[in-house]
Amino acid sequence: MSSAETVRSPETGSSADPLSESLAGELPLSKPLIVGFGITGRAIAKSLVERDITPTVIDDRSDDDLSVQAAALGVRIVLAPQVDDISSLVEAASALLPSPGVPDHHPAFAAAQATNTPILSEFDLAGAWDNRPIVAITGTNGKTSVTMLVTEALNRSGLKAEAVGNTDIPFVAALGDEETDVFVVEASSFRLAHSRRFAPNVAGWLNFAPDHLDAHAGLDAYKEAKASIWSHLSESATAVANADDPVVMDFTDRVISSGASLTAFSIGSTESSPSAPWRVDGVGADSRLVGPAGFELAVSRLQRSQPHDLANGLAVAALSIAAGAKADSVIDTLVDFGGMAHRVELVGERDGVRWFNDSKATVPHATLAAVGGFGSVVLIAGGRNKGLDLGALRQTVPPVKAVVATGNAGPEIEAIFDGVVPVLPATSMETAVEAAQSLAEPGDVVLLSPSCTSFDWYPNYAARGVDFRRIVEEEVLAL
Repeated sequence: MSSAETVRSPETGSSADPLSESLAGELPLSKPLIVGFGITGRAIAKSLVERDITPTVIDDRSDDDLSVQAAALGVRIVLAPQVDDISSLVEAASALLPSPGVPDHHPAFAAAQATNTPILSEFDLAGAWDNRPIVAITGTNGKTSVTMLVTEALNRSGLKAEAVGNTDIPFVAALGDEETDVFVVEASSFRLAHSRRFAPNVAGWLNFAPDHLDAHAGLDAYKEAKASIWSHLSESATAVANADDPVVMDFTDRVISSGASLTAFSIGSTESSPSAPWRVDGVGADSRLVGPAGFELAVSRLQRSQPHDLANGLAVAALSIAAGAKADSVIDTLVDFGGMAHRVELVGERDGVRWFNDSKATVPHATLAAVGGFGSVVLIAGGRNKGLDLGALRQTVPPVKAVVATGNAGPEIEAIFDGVVPVLPATSMETAVEAAQSLAEPGDVVLLSPSCTSFDWYPNYAARGVDFRRIVEEEVLAL
C-alpha cells in the first residue's frame, strides 16, 4: 500500500454508535496519533510505517529509550506532553490509536471527543488489513487459559492458529505470517473499548465481574467494552455465551439481532443449564462434559476439575469446534492440560497442607472461583486494589477459615474479615507465608489468591507468583 490515507474495512453488522457509522467504509489513517509506546503501541507504529503511513506518538513517560525506539521506526514521538500539547496533537490527527491500558480519564480521550476525532484500536487495523478467520475470547477471568487451549486444539486439528491480542503478540504484529490460518484473539476490555468495527467469526464471552475500574470510566463502561465483542457480528458468525452468567446473557440480544448463531455453555449453577447445548451431565465420578454432535468427555479424565476448569473446558470445546477443530483434538487438548502458571498452580504439599499459587487472580471474582474448589482454605489476599469493592471476599467463608492480609489493601482485607475468621497482617511475602503456615492444619489448602494487582510489591502478577513459589519451596517444602 503506497501513500494510503484510508484503508477499507470489512462489511459487518450494525454500528454501536454514530462514530462507527462514520467509519463504515474506511479507516481515517492519513495522520494517526498513537497514545502510548509500549509493546502494542510500537507494533501499531511499525505496522503503519510498513504501509507507508507515518504516525505521531505520545507517551506520558519521559524516557530516552522511547525516543531511540521511535527514531528507529522513523516516527515522531512527544514525551510527557502537557494537556495543551495533547489537545493540539489530537486536533491535528485523523484518528487516535490508544494503546491498551491507557485509562479513560487520559486527556487524549477528552480532546478526541471535543474535536470529534475518531478513536480506533489495533483490532480495527487488523480487521481492515486482513480477512483471515478470527476467534475472539473475552471475559473477566479465564480468557488467557481458554485462548491458549483453543489455539492448541486448532493446531492439533491441522490448522495453523496463532494466539494474539492480549498476549505476547499484538494482533497487528502477527499479520505478517502468511501461513497462519486463523487468529485466536485474547480480547481485553482495553482493546475492545476502542474498537469500532471488530467482527470476529467466532466470539466467546466467558464471564463478567467488576474489574479495571481504575482505568475504565465506570462499571457500565467496562461492561459495554466486554459486550462490544458481539456488536458487529455477521450472520455467518457464531457467538459462545456463558449461560450461568446473567450479565453475559443480558447482552445476547445483540447476537440475535445480528443474525449470528448463538450457543451457550453451563456447568449447572443456574436454571438455564438444561437448555445449554454445552454442559456438565451426571454427578460425581460419572460427570462428563457433553455437547452437540455427540461430544463427550469424562470429567475424571481431566487433570483439573474445579468449577472454573469445567466452565473453561466447555468454552474451549464450543469455541474450537465452531472454528473448525476436530472433536478428538479438542478432547486430547483438554485431557493433556495441567494448568497455567500462577492460576491455582500447585506448588507442593508438606505435613498434610497443600500450597497453591493463584497470583493471576487480581479481582475478587477470580478468588471466589479459586476457593470454590477446596474444602478448607487459608487465604493470602491483598496487594494494590484497582478500584474494586473487595467486600465480595466475605463470600469465600466457608471454605476460607483464616486470612493473611498483604500489601496496600491489607487494612481493607483485615476489615472485611474482622470478626468473621482469624486474620493476620503481613508486611512482605516472607511474613505472609510464615503467617499462613502458622494458621494451616493438616487437610488445609494455603492459597495465594490476592484479588488485587501486584504493583505495590512487584512489577506484575507473575513476579509475585514466582516469589511466593520460591519462598514456599525454600521455607516450607524444603524443611
